[in-house]
Formats: sequence, C-alpha cells, structure tokens
Amino acid sequence: MSDTNDSHPAALNLEAGTHALCTCGLSQNGAFCDGSHQGSGKAPHILKLDTAKTVYLCNCGGTGNSPFCDGSHTKLTAARNPRPWWTFWG
Repeated sequence: MSDTNDSHPAALNLEAGTHALCTCGLSQNGAFCDGSHQGSGKAPHILKLDTAKTVYLCNCGGTGNSPFCDGSHTKLTAARNPRPWWTFWG
C-alpha cells in the first residue's frame, strides 16, 4: 500500500465485490484487514463495490475519512517542507 512518497495516497484497484480494508495500520496484509486490529478499538472498513473501481487510500495518517484519502496530505506536506532559508532573501 505504500507509495514511494508516504505522504501521497496509494491507488488500489479493486474488483467488484466486498472488501475489508484496514483502518488500524496493523495489518500484515497490506490494505486489507487481517484481524490485527483486535483489541485496538478499531474495525475494518467494509467496502461493497458493484463494479471494479480504483480507490485512493491515505498514507499520511491525516485523513478524516479513513482509510480513504481526503487530501489532508497537502496540508501536512506543506508543514513538513517549509521554505528553505535561502528563499527568504531572494
């Protein structure tokens, strides 16, 4: 599920059907739930698709719509990458 840049969302191509997506970050099965959340107070996100679809999963941890990306990484990336000191002096 990891991208080369962990602050960007990971695209996941899913076939039609029911999928249990990890929301706890503990799964050893990538984006899919493997039951590792037991005792964490979290539960998998059950996604039912009538047709194949690409979904974008959060990699930054800032989403308000877990496990899906909501664009929060754009705000986190700016905070993590402040302007270099030399740009202040032109």
